[in-house]
Amino acid sequence: MTFGERLSLVRKRKKLSQADIGKLININGDAYGRYERNEVKPTIEMATKIANALKVSLDYLVGSTDLELDTELLKRIENVSKLSQKEKEHIYITIDALIRDFNAKKAYS
Repeated sequence: MTFGERLSLVRKRKKLSQADIGKLININGDAYGRYERNEVKPTIEMATKIANALKVSLDYLVGSTDLELDTELLKRIENVSKLSQKEKEHIYITIDALIRDFNAKKAYS
């Protein structure tokens, strides 16, 4: 998937227009649309602004990873990484339990 295809996919998932993204990054919607159509490549600075506006990682947009991590999740991961090992273990246990409960509910519904 190209950079432009990823931009379009994420934007549509978030139910935003090209004009909406353009406003967030201080360009017009037509200029933003050129990125989605792969007509022009953004500078690193502009690509970073776009990633921040879409709240996804730049790695995802440029194709370095297929995992679409939103910036809120990344911030939480960063905060967890600063905790002690014991505190991390408590969080891991809680996350595992929540995922297990979610999967069980999904299986029975």
